[in-house]
Amino acid sequence: MRELTDQAAGIAKELGGGTLFRDHGGGFSPLTVQLHRISAENYAGDPLAALAAARSISLKELPSVERRSRALSDIAVTYDRLGRRSDCIRALLQAERCAPQEIHTRAAMKALISTLLVSGPTTTELRALATRGGVIP
Repeated sequence: MRELTDQAAGIAKELGGGTLFRDHGGGFSPLTVQLHRISAENYAGDPLAALAAARSISLKELPSVERRSRALSDIAVTYDRLGRRSDCIRALLQAERCAPQEIHTRAAMKALISTLLVSGPTTTELRALATRGGVIP
Protein backbone atom coordinates (compact mmCIF):
# COMPACT_ATOMS: atom_id res chain seq x y z
CA MET A 1 0.00 0.00 0.00
CA ARG A 2 2.74 2.44 0.93
CA GLU A 3 4.71 1.73 -2.23
CA LEU A 4 1.68 2.31 -4.43
CA THR A 5 0.67 5.42 -2.51
CA ASP A 6 4.20 6.80 -2.89
CA GLN A 7 3.97 6.11 -6.62
CA ALA A 8 0.63 7.92 -6.78
CA ALA A 9 2.13 10.87 -4.89
CA GLY A 10 4.99 11.01 -7.40
CA ILE A 11 2.62 10.94 -10.35
CA ALA A 12 0.44 13.64 -8.79
CA LYS A 13 3.50 15.82 -8.24
CA GLU A 14 4.64 15.30 -11.85
CA LEU A 15 1.23 16.39 -13.10
CA GLY A 16 1.83 19.72 -11.42
CA GLY A 17 -0.90 20.25 -8.92
CA GLY A 18 -4.22 18.80 -9.83
CA THR A 19 -5.96 16.89 -12.54
CA LEU A 20 -9.71 17.19 -12.50
CA PHE A 21 -11.88 14.26 -13.44
CA ARG A 22 -15.48 14.48 -14.47
CA ASP A 23 -17.80 13.42 -11.62
CA HIS A 24 -14.98 13.40 -9.07
CA GLY A 25 -14.81 16.33 -6.67
CA GLY A 26 -11.25 17.40 -6.13
CA GLY A 27 -9.59 15.31 -8.79
CA PHE A 28 -6.14 13.80 -8.48
CA SER A 29 -3.47 15.84 -6.74
CA PRO A 30 -0.79 15.50 -4.07
CA LEU A 31 -3.40 16.65 -1.57
CA THR A 32 -5.94 13.97 -2.49
CA VAL A 33 -3.21 11.32 -2.36
CA GLN A 34 -2.42 12.44 1.20
CA LEU A 35 -6.11 12.19 2.12
CA HIS A 36 -6.15 8.63 0.90
CA ARG A 37 -2.91 7.94 2.79
CA ILE A 38 -4.60 8.90 6.08
CA SER A 39 -7.40 6.39 5.49
CA ALA A 40 -5.04 3.70 4.23
CA GLU A 41 -2.67 4.01 7.18
CA ASN A 42 -5.60 3.78 9.58
CA TYR A 43 -6.89 0.72 7.77
CA ALA A 44 -3.40 -0.82 7.79
CA GLY A 45 -3.26 -0.35 11.56
CA ASP A 46 -0.64 2.41 11.77
CA PRO A 47 -2.32 5.44 13.36
CA LEU A 48 1.03 7.21 13.88
CA ALA A 49 1.65 7.12 10.13
CA ALA A 50 -1.94 8.30 9.56
CA LEU A 51 -1.38 11.20 11.94
CA ALA A 52 1.86 12.12 10.17
CA ALA A 53 -0.02 12.16 6.85
CA ALA A 54 -2.78 14.29 8.39
CA ARG A 55 -0.28 16.81 9.71
CA SER A 56 1.12 17.31 6.22
CA ILE A 57 -2.12 18.70 4.78
CA SER A 58 -3.93 21.99 5.14
CA LEU A 59 -7.65 21.49 5.64
CA LYS A 60 -8.26 24.93 4.16
CA GLU A 61 -6.90 23.71 0.82
CA LEU A 62 -9.54 21.00 0.49
CA PRO A 63 -12.01 21.73 -2.31
CA SER A 64 -15.25 21.22 -0.36
CA VAL A 65 -16.71 21.11 3.12
CA GLU A 66 -17.50 17.43 2.56
CA ARG A 67 -13.83 16.68 1.88
CA ARG A 68 -12.84 18.66 4.95
CA SER A 69 -15.35 16.78 7.05
CA ARG A 70 -14.18 13.43 5.71
CA ALA A 71 -10.54 14.29 6.45
CA LEU A 72 -11.49 15.33 9.98
CA SER A 73 -13.44 12.08 10.37
CA ASP A 74 -10.35 10.11 9.41
CA ILE A 75 -8.29 12.18 11.83
CA ALA A 76 -10.84 11.43 14.58
CA VAL A 77 -10.42 7.70 13.89
CA THR A 78 -6.65 8.18 14.11
CA TYR A 79 -6.92 9.89 17.48
CA ASP A 80 -9.26 7.17 18.74
CA ARG A 81 -6.76 4.48 17.76
CA LEU A 82 -4.02 6.40 19.57
CA GLY A 83 -6.16 6.65 22.71
CA ARG A 84 -6.41 10.42 22.42
CA ARG A 85 -10.07 10.65 23.37
CA SER A 86 -10.44 14.42 23.74
CA ASP A 87 -8.65 15.05 20.42
CA CYS A 88 -10.94 12.47 18.79
CA ILE A 89 -14.07 14.18 20.08
CA ARG A 90 -12.74 17.60 19.10
CA ALA A 91 -12.07 16.36 15.53
CA LEU A 92 -15.57 14.86 15.32
CA LEU A 93 -17.14 18.13 16.43
CA GLN A 94 -15.04 20.09 13.94
CA ALA A 95 -16.08 17.64 11.18
CA GLU A 96 -19.71 18.08 12.17
CA ARG A 97 -19.40 21.87 11.92
CA CYS A 98 -18.07 21.47 8.36
CA ALA A 99 -20.68 19.02 7.08
CA PRO A 100 -23.10 17.62 9.67
CA GLN A 101 -24.58 15.05 7.29
CA GLU A 102 -21.16 13.42 6.89
CA ILE A 103 -21.04 12.67 10.61
CA HIS A 104 -24.74 12.01 11.20
CA THR A 105 -25.23 9.50 8.39
CA ARG A 106 -21.97 7.54 8.05
CA ALA A 107 -22.17 4.21 9.85
CA ALA A 108 -18.47 4.32 10.76
CA MET A 109 -18.91 7.67 12.51
CA LYS A 110 -22.01 6.50 14.36
CA ALA A 111 -20.07 3.43 15.53
CA LEU A 112 -17.17 5.61 16.69
CA ILE A 113 -19.52 7.90 18.61
CA SER A 114 -21.23 4.88 20.19
CA THR A 115 -17.87 3.48 21.26
CA LEU A 116 -16.87 6.80 22.77
CA LEU A 117 -20.11 6.91 24.75
CA VAL A 118 -19.48 3.56 26.43
CA SER A 119 -15.69 3.54 26.68
CA GLY A 120 -15.04 6.45 28.97
CA PRO A 121 -16.34 9.62 30.52
CA THR A 122 -18.89 11.47 28.46
CA THR A 123 -19.19 15.18 28.10
CA THR A 124 -22.15 17.34 27.30
CA GLU A 125 -20.64 17.91 23.85
CA LEU A 126 -20.31 14.18 23.16
CA ARG A 127 -23.86 13.43 24.31
CA ALA A 128 -25.18 16.30 22.18
CA LEU A 129 -23.24 15.00 19.15
CA ALA A 130 -24.65 11.52 19.74
CA THR A 131 -28.18 12.94 19.95
CA ARG A 132 -27.80 15.04 16.79
CA GLY A 133 -26.40 12.02 14.96
CA GLY A 134 -29.23 9.74 16.07
CA VAL A 135 -26.90 7.51 18.08
CA ILE A 136 -29.01 8.10 21.18
CA PRO A 137 -32.64 9.18 21.04
